[in-house]
Amino acid sequence: MAIDPEKEEFLREFGEDYGYPSAPKNIDELRATEFKRLDDVAYLDHAGATLYSESQMEAVFKDFNSTIYGNPHSQSDCSVTTSNIVDDARRQVLNFFNASPREYKCIFTSGATAALKLVGETFPWSSQSTFMYTMENHNSVLGIREYALNGGAAAFSVDVAEVVDHDQPNSGRSAFKIIPHQEQRRSEHRFLKKEATGDTYNLFAFPSECNFSGLRFNLDLVNFMKEDSYEMFESSPHHRGNWMVLIDAAKGSTTAPPDLSKYKADYVVVSFYKLFGYPTGLGALIVRNEAAKLMKKTYFSGGTVAASIADIDFFKRREGAEEYFEDGTISFLSIVSLHHGFKILNALTMPAISRHASSLATYVRNKLLDLRHANGHHVCTLYGLRDSEVLCTKMGPTVSFNLRRPEGSWFGYREVEKLASLSGVQLRTGCFCNPGACAKYLGLSHSDLLSNVEAGHVCWDDCDIMKGKPTGAVRVSFGYMSTFGDARKFLRFIENGFVVLPPVARAIHPVTEDADKAIARYFLKSVTIYPIKSCAGFSVESWPLTRTGLLHDREWLLKSLNGEILTQKKVPDMCYITTLIDLNLEILCVESPRCKEKLQIKLKSDPTISEKEEMKIYSQRYEVQASSDEVDNWFSKAVGQHCTLIRNTGSISHSCPIRDKSPGICRDIATSLNFVNEAQFLLISEESVVDLNNRLRSKLQNGSHEPPTEVTSMRFRPNLVMSGGKPYIEDEWRNLKIGDNYFCSLGGCNRCQMINMTSSSGEVHRSNEPLATLASYRRVKGKICFGILLRYEDSTEHGAWLHVGQEIYANVH
Repeated sequence: MAIDPEKEEFLREFGEDYGYPSAPKNIDELRATEFKRLDDVAYLDHAGATLYSESQMEAVFKDFNSTIYGNPHSQSDCSVTTSNIVDDARRQVLNFFNASPREYKCIFTSGATAALKLVGETFPWSSQSTFMYTMENHNSVLGIREYALNGGAAAFSVDVAEVVDHDQPNSGRSAFKIIPHQEQRRSEHRFLKKEATGDTYNLFAFPSECNFSGLRFNLDLVNFMKEDSYEMFESSPHHRGNWMVLIDAAKGSTTAPPDLSKYKADYVVVSFYKLFGYPTGLGALIVRNEAAKLMKKTYFSGGTVAASIADIDFFKRREGAEEYFEDGTISFLSIVSLHHGFKILNALTMPAISRHASSLATYVRNKLLDLRHANGHHVCTLYGLRDSEVLCTKMGPTVSFNLRRPEGSWFGYREVEKLASLSGVQLRTGCFCNPGACAKYLGLSHSDLLSNVEAGHVCWDDCDIMKGKPTGAVRVSFGYMSTFGDARKFLRFIENGFVVLPPVARAIHPVTEDADKAIARYFLKSVTIYPIKSCAGFSVESWPLTRTGLLHDREWLLKSLNGEILTQKKVPDMCYITTLIDLNLEILCVESPRCKEKLQIKLKSDPTISEKEEMKIYSQRYEVQASSDEVDNWFSKAVGQHCTLIRNTGSISHSCPIRDKSPGICRDIATSLNFVNEAQFLLISEESVVDLNNRLRSKLQNGSHEPPTEVTSMRFRPNLVMSGGKPYIEDEWRNLKIGDNYFCSLGGCNRCQMINMTSSSGEVHRSNEPLATLASYRRVKGKICFGILLRYEDSTEHGAWLHVGQEIYANVH
């Protein structure tokens, strides 16, 4: 067997921690037998959701198929069976956290978020209360602040620093310094501050592990807040009182669940799909008995009351905390599934899982820190490692970072995510619903955050760089089934895609290149019109030009009932809807394999069908007209969902920067667009397509795991296809002339994964090609460009046509 030097290096450093030598299956066997669906994919988003194993799901289905589980609120034998299994599951959850059943209760919820919400809405807030939380907290924890402020309490975030206790250096206990941020109160409660009494309850919340950076908090914080915090707040009387502690263990529990026999937190929340993948939609609140007695619940439901009377104000609550706080019928089949998940974790053991996943994360951190560009500058900025406040004992199996170009500018995290997906690496980007950690590590001030929001930035959008600063980060996280192969695949992706090495010397043949330039001639090879956005188009020999581009090109679109624009990316079957326009008969003919009858739509707008109205689509204003019910029903059948056909009938102008006919001069003019994403025309070069196919064939010869198939020009949905010259010569064009018609180049067309979709035999297939190959050599400033966008300049003339075979003149004056 060939020696793998990279893996040998890894095993020399981390071999004692990597894998599960004492378990029934080692890591390679585990991966090969239990996660065959991963194939060649490196799944690195375990902080978002880990993966269920095959044997786990087989056991769940075998259980469901062999046992009758009834509603636990009933009294039948099958219901009693369910109740017993649910009780066992509660004990298993408590045992997972080493929590005594005499001291803690397990309340099942619909997830960790629901558990946090339950704490917030039932906590005994008062005007003397305080809600204090670390900056590194999930949005679901921050949401508790609304309950606190509405209940009259104060709220503020803090940074926590671990300090050495010089008076008792060998005490074995940690001391902490709390660094508060601005206090928050609702205006109506601003003047209600009083000194806290013994009946005042405060809440401190922190995560056992930060889901942004992977920092693990020192759990001594629990005992410090409950036993030593009085001295910390001696100068702030309104922060005194009884301190309750909440641990958000949704992320930390996946490798290091808090030991509640040592750190007696009052509330701990957990999410089970993060532990073992299935079931989703189920979490738990682990609550101390004393804390449960303080929780004030208003609503009651089926199962939570011992008795109620319908026509008078009377109900009696149940005694048990679980019964009282679990509204309605619990998700009992999901709860029944839990012991199959815990069986996996118990066989591997949590300490071994923690060591295994952390070894991979540490290896990746070290390798990322070592990466340099050719000029010696660092490629990666990692978050959490240089934290001056030594707040945690260890790092969890999460690595959060951003990437820089050689000159210091940032690669956008969305670019990284897009390219990672093409390379078979699944990761996550953004702020991970942790705005405090995101702002802290990225150095974003309040003014930065507010200006970004005012500029339109929201969670999950594509605004990854604003005013030169990242708005989020890239995160990879490892799970119990992650392997060295996953780590290596990820690192190679970073090295190949983002590390700039010294240029390779290339032989230049000026005579040949000059000769090619001298004889280069370009011709219009084909013209294609796409009347309905994202549906199939039709090719013609000649076609008229208008101020919107090619006549009737993308003049219609399909819109769902909720207002969403339908495209092939979301509705792949749209590629089977064919179109044809007969200018003489003035009709648009549409066909679909799902519809027996052809559809004919008159080109002349019919005012009797519906009134025209203004509509905002793609951030632009249009005057549009809806179609008849008959037309909408046809398209709804064709795409398999209710939709309506919308037509652009107005002439609302848009500002578009274009080049003047004078070389190098740009000007803003009003341009008219139909339902296009960026420009009136897309031009593709046949020679560029040939070069791409050569690269795809070369990739296949070099042992690509996904055999690339040859692509045609029409894969890119161009309006115009040209022939002649060298590949990518169109990139150099500022403007061009086809016949007597002038066009301005607006630059390269940013390609998306839609070009990876193909259809055959009535099925739509997705792959990583050709976008993955294009990404390897056609990436500029975060865009993967292929083809150029054009704007028709002579839009004031009438009677202009394009004809196949016309010569194209580039960079005309």
